[in-house]
Order: sequence, then C-alpha cells, then structure tokens
Amino acid sequence: MSNENRERCDAVNDSLNLIQITDGLTFGTDALLLAGYAGKGYSRGCELGGGSGIISMLLLTRGKLALATSVEIQEEYARLTERNAELNGLTSLTSVCADIRDYKPGVEFDLVYTNPPYMKTDSGKANSLSNKNAARHEVNGDISDFAAAAERLLRFGGTFLAVYRPDRLTDLLVAMRHHRLEPKRVTFVHADTNSESSMVLVEARRGGGVGLMLTRPFIIYTDKSHSEYTEDMKYIMDCGSFPPDFRRQR
Repeated sequence: MSNENRERCDAVNDSLNLIQITDGLTFGTDALLLAGYAGKGYSRGCELGGGSGIISMLLLTRGKLALATSVEIQEEYARLTERNAELNGLTSLTSVCADIRDYKPGVEFDLVYTNPPYMKTDSGKANSLSNKNAARHEVNGDISDFAAAAERLLRFGGTFLAVYRPDRLTDLLVAMRHHRLEPKRVTFVHADTNSESSMVLVEARRGGGVGLMLTRPFIIYTDKSHSEYTEDMKYIMDCGSFPPDFRRQR
C-alpha cells in the first residue's frame, strides 16, 4: 500500500490540520487531555515519543510552550511530525528521530511530556503492524526509561507530564520517584460516571518536595451512550485547558 493510501488529513482542535497514518495510532482523547493538563508559560518543551506531533502542536498553538522538540524513534513518525509542523506553519516545532534512552540535546527543558507505551511486551495481543506495536508495547523502553529521560532532560524544578493506564499507576509513580520526579498532581479520567477510570494524568516536578494533589475525577460524557460531553469536557474543548479547580498554582 502506498504512503498516499495509508494517510488522511483531518481538521482537529485549535484549527489544526493533522496528517495521520490510517493503519497507525491516530489522534485521540488521551492526547487532547494531556495537552489540556499542562499549564501555561513554559519556554522550552520536549515530547518523548512524539507520534504525529499533535500534543506538541496543541501546546504551541495554545501558547503553553514557546518552543517544542518532539523525539520519536520511528523514522516514519518523526518525518510525519515534520510534515505536520510545516503544514500548520509551526516553525517552533522541531522533530528529532532518536531513541529517548540515548537522546542528549545539550540543553535543559522546562517541560517534558509523554503519552508512552503502556503495555508490557508480554501482555496484551501484539499488533501485527510494527508501528502500532511499538506505540502500545514497551519494545523501545519501559516507563522507567521514560522517567529517566525526563530526569536527564528537565531543569531542576521543571515539570513532567504523563498520561497512562490506571492499572499501571504504581509503576509510573515508582519510576517517577526513583528518578527524582516527585508526583504533584493526579487526575483519574472516566468515560462516564458508571465507568471505571480508563486513563490517569500525572504531573511531577524534578527535585520537588513531597505533596500530592489528588483532583476530583474527570468525567468525559454525561450519559452511558456517550452522546453529550460534560461541562468539564466542553471547557477543555473551548479553552484548551482543564477547569481551574483541577490545576495547582505554579
């Protein structure tokens, strides 16, 4: 199948146009919520496992970041981020094809953020498409590797953001603390009020002191049929950020 037949271009949030690989992982709620979880005023940010580049693009267009670097090990996706940045006129986004375990840019970042692979290599059904398998399974580094990269890249006091699976939250928090990333804010996300949490958002501070804010749950839909967004979700769609009571003052 040609590259042209494997791609589509969608209009997404914030008037962005996004080229996506149809047989790869596409833009979803996890990316939108992670971008919304970040505060404003960061100068330099780094995305670990950039995919299509959408999270970095959202942070830039929302004025949360001045400059962003997307680090992606799969060359096809690193190139895709370059194309998406060019398509949307985002000269402030740089795409780097590199392994996050080896990446050493020689500069420090204020913000590091990631939507990392969340399944162990021996869990779940491996996808036959290698790009999906690498995005979902820890074949190119586990959560400890991502935390180690964040520790290495962040300035002291810098922020680390991650979206992850609730059933692996312990692994994430242990990895963070081991790499001197102190968890400061946790939010569980539910599709509706009758559903278990499907994802968790965590903010940590490099070298931060002990003190965790556990926010109220974030609910996406008002009903079981998922036909109507909650006021909280509408707020993110309209404002690009979580409602104020979800945010810790920086």
